[in-house]
Amino acid sequence: MKSPTAQRLGVVPSVFAVEHLSHATFPEDDEWIALVRAPEGLTVVREIWPTASGDRWIGLYGGASPHSLDVPGMLAAIVGPLAEAAIPVFVASTFHGDLVLVPEPKVKEAVAVLEDAGHRVDTTYLRSADI
Repeated sequence: MKSPTAQRLGVVPSVFAVEHLSHATFPEDDEWIALVRAPEGLTVVREIWPTASGDRWIGLYGGASPHSLDVPGMLAAIVGPLAEAAIPVFVASTFHGDLVLVPEPKVKEAVAVLEDAGHRVDTTYLRSADI
């Protein structure tokens, strides 16, 4: 029996960086994908060049399985198996789905873990070096 929280995820064709700006309330540029303001500062998710150095994150987006905000367990169904596999995540949720970022070196393992958990993952946008 298929789990009601099984989702169709797609690898996003971008590479991301997650930054913390401790004294900012808004980034100086408009090159960001997501912003979260908290008492300790601003967290910025931005797209970076595929050749950029530093921590690089690959996005898995659940927009192919849109759901209402009142459906419980949708995000937990994704991050739970990743946590059990000791794969770090950073999440930015939208009205229709969740963008789950995983460290680039862990993306192949993350896809396998999610597929083992019953999700379908479209890896069309993974670079050949990642799979």
